Amino acid sequence: MEFINKLNTIARVIDRAPGRIAVTAVNFSKQRFRQKNWVDRSRKPWPKRQRKDKGTLMVRSGRLKRSIRKIYVGKNYVIIGTDVPYAKAHNEGETIKKKVSIKEHQRQIKRGRNPRSIKVKSHNRNMNITFKPRRFLGESAVLGRRIEMMLYNDFKKILN
Repeated sequence: MEFINKLNTIARVIDRAPGRIAVTAVNFSKQRFRQKNWVDRSRKPWPKRQRKDKGTLMVRSGRLKRSIRKIYVGKNYVIIGTDVPYAKAHNEGETIKKKVSIKEHQRQIKRGRNPRSIKVKSHNRNMNITFKPRRFLGESAVLGRRIEMMLYNDFKKILN
């Protein structure tokens, strides 16, 4: 009877494993934003940004970090990802070269005590932006080891 109970418990652990693995992977990816590095077989810090800006590196509004989630959890695999359009450019690095149209608008100029408004005419502008790769999603040896240890500990509890 005890053997059958252990088998049933093992079956429950196996059924719940993909969901727990997905949560572990999402937390690992969000941890990259706090530690500002990618960890595979070794730690690789993210490149520093060139200009000083508000917020921490890669987190201005927090949209990208908050968007990382489970996309699909199946019996044999898990997909985590994001729907933010600029995520791939940040994760893999990318150079964007294109012409953009600027609409006519008002720009506020603050000089001294007399702020004033300037009219900007519509025009075209060449955009040339290079994103350095700062990985936060992907396969990692450390993540794989964390998942292995989580499952190992679950089975060890059952079998002891």
